Amino acid sequence: SSSAQQSMTAFQATVNDEGLIVATLDSSDLQENVTAYAVQISGEPRTILIQFVNTSEPLLYNASFHGLCYTVGLLLRRGQPLPVRSAQILDYKEAPETGVVFEIDPPTRNVFSRVNISYAEGQERRSMLYKDFYRGKTVFKHWLPGMCYRNITFQLISEATVYQTALVTHSDITHTPLHHRTVPHPPLNISYKIIHLSQRAAPGQLPDMLPHDSGQRSPRQARDVPLMEEREEEETQAEENTSDEVIGVTYAPFNSTKVLTVSAPIDVNNSRTEEAEPSSYWLDPTEPSPADKDEEFVNGVLPEYEDSNEPGSAMALPAEPSVLPTRLPPILLELRWLPPRPPTSYDSFNVYIYRDGNSTETATVDESTHEFFTELTEPGIYHVQVTTLSSSGDCESRESSGDTAFTFYLSPSGELLEDLRERPQAVSVRLLDSSTAAISWAPSSQNHNGSLVSVVSTTCLKPSLSQRMENTYCSEENSTSDIITNLTPGAQYRVVVYHTNGPLISPPSEPVIIDIEPTGVRELTVYPLSPTAVILSWQRPYHVAFRKYVLQTFFFNPVTLASEWTTYYEIAATASVIASVRVTDLLPAWYYNFRVSMVTWGDPPLSCCDSSTVSFVTAPEAPHISSVDYSHGVLYVRWTYGELFIDLSHSRMLHWQVVAVGKKGPEKTYSVDVTRNVMRASLPLPPGDIYNLTVTACTERSRNTSTPNIIKLEPAPPRSLYAVNATHSSVTLLWTEEGVVDYYQVLCRPSKASKEQLKALEPQTSTSHVVTISGLIPSSSYNCTVTSFSYSTPSKPTHISVSTVEMNPSVAAISALAVLSILLISLLVLFLLVLRKKHLECGAETFVNFASFERDGKLPYNWRRSLFAFLTLLPSCLWTDYLLAFYINPWSKTALKKRKLTSPVQLDDFEAFFKDMSKDSAYKFSLQFEDLKSIGLDLSHDAADLPINRPKNRYTNILPYDFSRVKLISMHNDEGSDYINANYIPGYRHNKEYIATQGPLPETRNDFWKMVLQQKSPIIVMLTQCSERRRVKCDHYWPFNEDPVMYGEVSVELLSESESPEWIIRKFRLGYADESQDVLHLNYTSWPDHGVPTVNAIESILQFVHIVRQQANRTKDPIIVHCSAGVGRTGTFIALDRLMQHIREHEYVDILGMVSEMRSHRLSMVQTEEQYVFIHQCVMLMWQKKKQQSITSDVIYENASKT
Repeated sequence: SSSAQQSMTAFQATVNDEGLIVATLDSSDLQENVTAYAVQISGEPRTILIQFVNTSEPLLYNASFHGLCYTVGLLLRRGQPLPVRSAQILDYKEAPETGVVFEIDPPTRNVFSRVNISYAEGQERRSMLYKDFYRGKTVFKHWLPGMCYRNITFQLISEATVYQTALVTHSDITHTPLHHRTVPHPPLNISYKIIHLSQRAAPGQLPDMLPHDSGQRSPRQARDVPLMEEREEEETQAEENTSDEVIGVTYAPFNSTKVLTVSAPIDVNNSRTEEAEPSSYWLDPTEPSPADKDEEFVNGVLPEYEDSNEPGSAMALPAEPSVLPTRLPPILLELRWLPPRPPTSYDSFNVYIYRDGNSTETATVDESTHEFFTELTEPGIYHVQVTTLSSSGDCESRESSGDTAFTFYLSPSGELLEDLRERPQAVSVRLLDSSTAAISWAPSSQNHNGSLVSVVSTTCLKPSLSQRMENTYCSEENSTSDIITNLTPGAQYRVVVYHTNGPLISPPSEPVIIDIEPTGVRELTVYPLSPTAVILSWQRPYHVAFRKYVLQTFFFNPVTLASEWTTYYEIAATASVIASVRVTDLLPAWYYNFRVSMVTWGDPPLSCCDSSTVSFVTAPEAPHISSVDYSHGVLYVRWTYGELFIDLSHSRMLHWQVVAVGKKGPEKTYSVDVTRNVMRASLPLPPGDIYNLTVTACTERSRNTSTPNIIKLEPAPPRSLYAVNATHSSVTLLWTEEGVVDYYQVLCRPSKASKEQLKALEPQTSTSHVVTISGLIPSSSYNCTVTSFSYSTPSKPTHISVSTVEMNPSVAAISALAVLSILLISLLVLFLLVLRKKHLECGAETFVNFASFERDGKLPYNWRRSLFAFLTLLPSCLWTDYLLAFYINPWSKTALKKRKLTSPVQLDDFEAFFKDMSKDSAYKFSLQFEDLKSIGLDLSHDAADLPINRPKNRYTNILPYDFSRVKLISMHNDEGSDYINANYIPGYRHNKEYIATQGPLPETRNDFWKMVLQQKSPIIVMLTQCSERRRVKCDHYWPFNEDPVMYGEVSVELLSESESPEWIIRKFRLGYADESQDVLHLNYTSWPDHGVPTVNAIESILQFVHIVRQQANRTKDPIIVHCSAGVGRTGTFIALDRLMQHIREHEYVDILGMVSEMRSHRLSMVQTEEQYVFIHQCVMLMWQKKKQQSITSDVIYENASKT
């Protein structure tokens, strides 16, 4: 047996005369705890095993073979299992009246096959064997209801069969015997009557049916069932004889009594009501009373619809208005029932009466009593239960379930309202729009005077509560209206309907789930990054709930040769209004559709919308020029496209454009367009020039150009060389120009000249294609060559042979004399000039050169100045070079006192002043700007250096000074709550005329709008774009469309927007609480970062400044000016605005002093020297305008401002 624990031992066996093997157990072979003995005989082809039936009788085995060696052994089996350590008995939840769960704890490493369960049922002792103890548990379903079962024990049994012999052993019993009583069945046919007595009996004179002791009431003995039936017949007869027409009303056999009868459903076959329609939704009275648990019974709901953690659930409906204490008219409650279904063992019945959740009466009647009477003295909601009690024997008492109960409401006037047992049916929901729904349901067969609609959002219960975007109906809300409002698009709601009858509430309807389709994304925009990548950006609606974004792409797939929507990326929903995603691995020059859908939490989920789609053609890749060849005036170009061959037949590539730009040619630019399927081109180009060659791939929306290829073409030799106008000493050469030529070299050699003569000849240079060669010998032949030069590179020479004519002798003599005279005069003049130069160098004059430098305050540690001193010693011509260097300690306590930098200039002299400052590469401007760098070095910016404020600074080196920074007003005194990177800047009219600030960051835009509102600034001047050169310069801190947007506690609404080529004017309306403020937003879009507008754009920027000033003159509140860092373009704009006001009323300017004052309030105002020079250029134009116009400066740029 596999369950046996066996061991082999040797013992004596003999063979008798008949050839039988005889094995006998001796007393020494017997051992303790051994339950079976067997003999094992080996030797034959198979092993024989024989068990001892009786230890005193020998075993005989007939050996089949003679001369064979047999081995005989004794097998011992220890088979008694260990006893159960502990056990318990539980109710079988499905049927506690007849079923129990046995649970035992057997020892480990213990083998048993069955469990013997013994118990006492009444006076009889019973036992049963169980095999199926899965994990130590089994269910028994055949005990009697209400019966006490005593002395229950569990004994483990081990069984084995050896040679058709069953070996059975039992474990000992060491655990404590158990007792258990099953649950009795409840009473049957429970009914109640409410009896209105016409006259209230005096105390002590109540009818016999009432107990006289109100504190401890004794129930009236119940009559037999036939008597009950007889009384019912009498009551029915009385009802038929009355003239009152009241439904469900009977008359009692005693005087002046009206009876209302309500009966519970009767089920004689099965008294359990769990699987039927629940008759009540009250708590089990066997649990602690409602008063003990501080709970109310009113508005109970099924567990699957309960949400005890959420306020406003059905369990927390507003209570009915409390009724003033009053006593009811005489009312009698009569209860009747039948005994529980046999064979239930019971001793008595318990009667429970609750009013408004509090126990008002509990009574116990004997098993023969089947009725109960009591007087109801106060109005309220009553809950009545009758249960069966079984208590005889040693077991604990058990009570039947209280599923069958009655609930009714008695009004102060004595009116009876019955419990609602029917749940609302056929509940349906119809969406009226994205935020409103109408609820409807079928009429009820029960009377009720109202309905209740309970709504809760299941979206709020999803895991991502930290990013919840839906805040309505997160807790269950109840309404008496059949219209649900304030629903959130994209959310999911659960709707349950209840009927109400006064304070009574019916069971809930089956829940209905509402899935609302989300609204689509807005402002879906594509920003190209490269030919294979783009950024998609969009905004979500402000009132929506959803689970995720799904980004899909639609394009023609060159591999599958099909177009279809495919999901590219999924993004979990966030609370951020703006979302973006980088899309990569795109095909260059390809047509794409991008769609962003919002997907809800529903099952199945809803998505929206197909209209949230944008189309885009990706940029082409840059071609690569692979080969270039030039021949006979034509440039042959070949190029490649992409790393691998791409079929361009399905792409959006239109054509290639081959462009060659020369440096000196008359046309300079040469181009040709080539169809997209051809990657070669020929381009006629003039020789002799240097060309910048590019190939551009073109689509209808974008283009991409190859890396420039610099090509230097050799100059072409002159063509069509002719000799004309030959004389005795000269000849004129004429040729045709070919390509780009810087100059020509012409050389004429005598045909019979020696080598020395040829070396002495110098070529003649000409920039014209006509040249006359003079000084030739009459009647001589010459070999002339003309060579083209371009970029110092010669061409191949062009040759021609020419001859001079014969000369007259007298003419030759006169010519020689004239040449000699000229030579002598030239030598004399040159000698005199040399003598004068020598005299000057040796001290005839003294030259003095000096320069002075000064700085204010502490200097940078590496600041020094160097100058050269020249000393002339007389009479010798020697000179010395002195290098004077001064080191200044910037940390010295005796540093130079501050002085105000100033350089006032009369405007009449300003043009000359500007020219003087611009000499020597604007060296004097550089000196002035160096002086400005020392301003503000000793001013503190501690607030900006706080760790909590550092992320609020766009640039770590542009920090606001503490004394002039703008401080936000905050309700909280948290560190850093008042900080924003902004400073007050003095203006022409008052000290806080401007606020200079950085371009808002995403995390500071709420603070920015708070500053605008708190400072009551009517104008915002923006001098940058949000993105420049693919770098973010400023956050898009205003709404993208007309929908209001909340920035913290400030709402911003875009009222209007007008755009011109160089600036955009917007109008916003700000709202906070009950306040509103209109703000004008002027955005100049043509100003480069760290630079200045071009000279041609000075007029434009001054027009923009004048427009701002016209608006600013209407208010005294500060103007907010920002660019990216808030110092360069911002400082330049403020300087121009101040100077424009100053020049209208004065005849001088002090630009150095004004910039110095601005820098003492904010770091690095007017950030670059180029911006500082630009201010001077603008002042020149402003002064010229003032001089040209005869009327006041108020009309300067008037035409521009009217536009």
